Amino acid sequence: MTENELAKIVFEAGMKVHKVLGAGLLESAYEECLFYELQAAYL
Repeated sequence: MTENELAKIVFEAGMKVHKVLGAGLLESAYEECLFYELQAAYL
């Protein structure tokens, strides 16, 4: 897997989390949700 492919995966998961949660939460909330999304999609 190249750096670009990995970056695309992380970016798309981050955008999905942001669309669902919106703005205004603590960084730790986004971090946990991003971790969950990456695990669910790619494990």
